[in-house]
Amino acid sequence: MAFLDQDFLLENSMAKKLFHDYAEKMPIIDFHCHLNPEEIYENKNYPNITRVWLNEGTYGDHYKWRLMRANGVPEELITGDGDEYEKFLAWAETIEKSLGNPLYEWTHLELKRFFHIDERLTRATAPAIWKKANALLQTDDFKPRSLIRNSNVKAVCTTDDPASDLHYHKLIQADEAENGFKTLPAMRPDKLIQIERDGFGAYLKELGAIAGVEIKTFADVLAALKQRFTFFNENGGRLSDHSLLTYHFVEASDAELDAIVAKGIQNEPLTATEHDQYITMLLEGLMKLNKQFNWTMQFHINSIRDLNQPMFDQLGPDTGYDAVGTQPDIAGEMQKLYSKMQLTHDIPKSIFYSLNDNDWMQLATMMGAFQEGGQQRLQLGAGWWFNDTAEGMDKQLRIFAQQSLLPNFVGMLTDSRSFLSYPRHEYFRRVLCNFYGKLAEKGRVPDDEKVLGPVIEDIAYNNAYRYFGFFEK
Repeated sequence: MAFLDQDFLLENSMAKKLFHDYAEKMPIIDFHCHLNPEEIYENKNYPNITRVWLNEGTYGDHYKWRLMRANGVPEELITGDGDEYEKFLAWAETIEKSLGNPLYEWTHLELKRFFHIDERLTRATAPAIWKKANALLQTDDFKPRSLIRNSNVKAVCTTDDPASDLHYHKLIQADEAENGFKTLPAMRPDKLIQIERDGFGAYLKELGAIAGVEIKTFADVLAALKQRFTFFNENGGRLSDHSLLTYHFVEASDAELDAIVAKGIQNEPLTATEHDQYITMLLEGLMKLNKQFNWTMQFHINSIRDLNQPMFDQLGPDTGYDAVGTQPDIAGEMQKLYSKMQLTHDIPKSIFYSLNDNDWMQLATMMGAFQEGGQQRLQLGAGWWFNDTAEGMDKQLRIFAQQSLLPNFVGMLTDSRSFLSYPRHEYFRRVLCNFYGKLAEKGRVPDDEKVLGPVIEDIAYNNAYRYFGFFEK
């Protein structure tokens, strides 16, 4: 088989038929990404492929940065102010060594699908690829909105702080019909969760100011959040997203919570128990709000952030110094939270992602205990981050299928900062079609495209369309 030919990842005739006749044509709903709405609105051409592919300062693709560091590339040519052509050459030399890494496949998929470049990226081919790609990047087809539209994307959900005024989302909405896709906010209250950080008190002032609430107590925090949910909802928001590096379920009284918030405002250190109490009760409030507004609540759990303190001090977060978390009982602690919320029927639609795949079986079986009030309201999310590989995707599909109803799955997301990442949906769809193709080959599901084809279409697009409600009036 030729490298990345039309049937790569497709191991039998049914897999090939399912992909080419069903999955390949379906639109995309990218319900979780880190694209910048300002870039979508301004819709400017990128000066070169380094800017759109690697970095602009410390904003960019830290998947790639990790590999470049592993290949001995100096930081000046990764996140520093080194020459952008030299950065591209350094990436080309790195990609030559990445055989077997999914970035090797994704990089060449992006070259093929966007730039129609079939050559392998190497140090030797890099100059010609740089020249051709940069020429195309100056055309209208390579502006951000065109990249989204030409990838057959119908909705993009960005990641937005509750205190955001959603300025660029409002501006983009005016061009929605012309764009041919929706750009929607998704609330990510990281700064509200991070009560242990020095800037927490200042953040509460910022949040309170935009919500019209003076925040002094925990009830004030929830009041401000409710106002922000209302505002986001009016501007198309239908999801929230929550990063829990670690989590322990510990309840607290109103008086205890008010004392904890007061300490956070003054940037006073909290005990481990106080921290757990605050997070638990904040999550309970957030779950109630997600349920009230009929949003979907996403949980990204069990990661370790910023392991390299000197580099965190130099570059800040999200720069490639993270790892898989190792809290062995985190899914069990989530179970306690959901058991509590079930008592008052305050469980919202939920998607669970864990960076540690040891948690997947526990999460998949847990969600089966709380399915009520609609089709597959709780879901095991797609293989995330370090599990975003063919093997990781296949494992997630297998566990979902064996423990619940995979044909109800809402499918893939890019989780990306790059407008060139949409071939990840193609990659996922190939893995999905191969998953069902192999089951058909073994006689475990019907070897019938009329049965399997609609399942593929649903997971690729239709389920997300129905589940999230982005297109409801």
